[in-house]
Amino acid sequence: MRIAVLILLLVCAVHSSPLPGCSKRQEWRDLSPAQQLDFIGAVRCLQSSPAKGLIQAARTRFDDFQALHINLTDEIHLVGQFLPWHRRFLNVFEATLRTECAFAGSLPYWDWSRDVDAYNSIAKSPVFDPVFGFGGNGLHIPGYAGPFNNLTNLPGWVSGTGGGCITTGPFASYNLSLGPGTNLTNHCLTRDFHDDFAWVLSSAQVANTTKQPTFESFRIELEGQPVTPTMKLHDGGHFTVGAEMLNTYSSPGDPVFYLHHGNLDRIWWEWQQMDLPSRLLDVSGRSSVGPPFVDITLDFGLKMLNLAPLVQIRDVMDPRAEPLCYDYV
Repeated sequence: MRIAVLILLLVCAVHSSPLPGCSKRQEWRDLSPAQQLDFIGAVRCLQSSPAKGLIQAARTRFDDFQALHINLTDEIHLVGQFLPWHRRFLNVFEATLRTECAFAGSLPYWDWSRDVDAYNSIAKSPVFDPVFGFGGNGLHIPGYAGPFNNLTNLPGWVSGTGGGCITTGPFASYNLSLGPGTNLTNHCLTRDFHDDFAWVLSSAQVANTTKQPTFESFRIELEGQPVTPTMKLHDGGHFTVGAEMLNTYSSPGDPVFYLHHGNLDRIWWEWQQMDLPSRLLDVSGRSSVGPPFVDITLDFGLKMLNLAPLVQIRDVMDPRAEPLCYDYV
């Protein structure tokens, strides 16, 4: 079986397009208004569907995904499986939109470098459009203290321009049951835009990330603090949106999470394509933050608890192959 998977990876590496029938993920602003509304409608469908019980406090299927992330946060950050796990997580989210909410499209991504290069800001991004996007910043709360998370103790963190509930867009009326962090609270979706951190998301920073020669240096450069002295693409996206997105555990409570991580996955795929087929098999890093330290391999299992079956890292190394079956445009 393992030999068959390896052969499939090598065969796929020869081709420049996905297998027949695979989807193409697009940047949010490149979607038509109808496609944008279709995706938003599918997310709202998950938010109105009953949960399947990963955490008792979860009310909706959308909450189920946030609950999974909360449960596994300490196992999936600052470790070698960070990128493979989140690739699988996005795949399961996308598949659920299709099977349970009749979504016909592909998971979009948000290329924040296009906003930062143009405006040195994310506030004008079409992602935050009140009609064809996810709504804007939260209400300004002077002296906002952050989302009760240790990220606020990192060097350089300051309160942004919001902090309160978002008041525009399709998710302004949605209340989360989980978070901030591991707390169980009924609360509105909050944002706290921090354009002081926008420079982290520039195309120059993306280029610096993709020039890394090994998976180990690439994953560290992409994920950022607290391993690196300054924030990088991953934590930069969470910092600039702020509030709900700034909390390591409960950040999937903001639907923008999925577009942010979609872009990180796209950047990883770009890095992989710079040296095919060898980078389809290139993974490294410890499997846990604390001892005992064991390095991951392609055989390492990516847990989705009760949301989806466990698969190995080798199964998600090529997004064009099953079970993922997508490419980026």
